[in-house]
Amino acid sequence: MDNHEIDYKRAAEQLRNGEPSFGKEGALAPMLERILNAALEGEMDAHLSIDERSKGNRRNGKIPKQVQTCYGEVTVETPRDRDGSFEPQTVKKRETILAEGMADQIINMYAFGTSSRDISKYFEREFDTKLSAETISSITDRVLPEIKL
Repeated sequence: MDNHEIDYKRAAEQLRNGEPSFGKEGALAPMLERILNAALEGEMDAHLSIDERSKGNRRNGKIPKQVQTCYGEVTVETPRDRDGSFEPQTVKKRETILAEGMADQIINMYAFGTSSRDISKYFEREFDTKLSAETISSITDRVLPEIKL
């Protein structure tokens, strides 16, 4: 199994035994990583609008970094654009510690079908981050396939 797969049997067994599902030995840590990376890709999709592409701006690779969460360390790959104008909000530039509880909220919001408007309000209120409805939709489009069984 590679880092992009989730071991559902192991996760279920850990839950039954009362073991932590996240952290270094947790079975669900790869899920958190995939969700964060998918959210960053969704943000880049929204950033590279038709207007941006007509100016010649496009994707230009990714930068991996280790981010500490309340569940342990995960690796995120932040997409880059050619003119350097992309400012990610899910995991901000130079941010190495994800706000406590943000990972839970991302998972819960998508799992429970929270509306784009409510997600936007939550990020603005809790993290002082403004995400447009278009950005939320792009993130949702990227993240939902990652969390569906």
